[in-house]
Amino acid sequence: MASIELVGAEKWYGQAQVIKGVDLAVEHGELVIFVGPSGCGKSTLLRMIAGLEETSRGRIMVGDRDATAEPPSKRGLAMVFQSYALYPHLSVRENLGFPLRAAGIPRAEIAAKVEEAARVLRLDDYLDRRPRDLSGGQRQRVAIGRSIVRDPAAFLFDEPLSNLDAALRVEMRYEIAKLHQSLGATMIYVTHDQIEAMTLADRIVVLEAGRIAQVGTPRELYQRPANLFVAQFIGSPRMNVMPAVAVPDWAGGARHVGIRPEHLAPGDGPLHGTVDVIEYLGAESYVIAECGDAGRVTMRLTGDTDLTPGAPLRMTAAPTDVHRFDADGMAVR
Repeated sequence: MASIELVGAEKWYGQAQVIKGVDLAVEHGELVIFVGPSGCGKSTLLRMIAGLEETSRGRIMVGDRDATAEPPSKRGLAMVFQSYALYPHLSVRENLGFPLRAAGIPRAEIAAKVEEAARVLRLDDYLDRRPRDLSGGQRQRVAIGRSIVRDPAAFLFDEPLSNLDAALRVEMRYEIAKLHQSLGATMIYVTHDQIEAMTLADRIVVLEAGRIAQVGTPRELYQRPANLFVAQFIGSPRMNVMPAVAVPDWAGGARHVGIRPEHLAPGDGPLHGTVDVIEYLGAESYVIAECGDAGRVTMRLTGDTDLTPGAPLRMTAAPTDVHRFDADGMAVR
């Protein structure tokens, strides 16, 4: 496995710049996830690393090698797409071994690598089946296995779980986490799903309009967002943000104040309004209130609540849980 580094990476389509000077170092064995809204450039950046998109300016380093001008086949990287791209007429065993056969690897070596990949991905019992006989999660495991047998310098995942239903996504998140632990592999993973990012990543790269908004561990991004964009993108339900004039007791000279739903509680605080909707989810309840100049505010409570729609509500929060942002949306520490 190898480290990957982007140095001033840019991507232009004619006069339109979609990747704007990205500098990023992914360490050997690290799982880094690119997240951001649609159109932020996360998949384009991944394809630049893979060599599927030309890098207009800057460098792509794989290990200590400048791979910027290398074709995809020479970079030693394995890419897993959201579509499984399996050969329907081949068995799982044949699909797993296909890239090795194409490379002219001896049969005995192919068999050994296929057996090992099947063991790691728990596909031993499915080696003689066709893709049509597999579930969506099993097909995605075969697609990942086809990359494992190549022993790549790093794995690149482009929204690999987006075609799966909710239950299978949970299962495959577990599979990918275990795979990363067992292989110690360098992985870069693109997703629009922040839950995938928070649960899988060693570090998250939040992209906004072709630039890095913040890089950090899931905990760092959640607890210390660098700006309003990250604060509201990471976390579900997203952070409540209100003008500081609506809650002057919490403002501390900032222009905007942010509080996560779970950090609000009923109490004698400066935030008050009227309960609008209550969403009961069993283990927790979301209380959505209309709070005048502060706007619509969401409070997360454990379990059930006695509050009812139309009831007056005052909320409080610990000072340490209040986030403050300046006029440019940057965090005020």
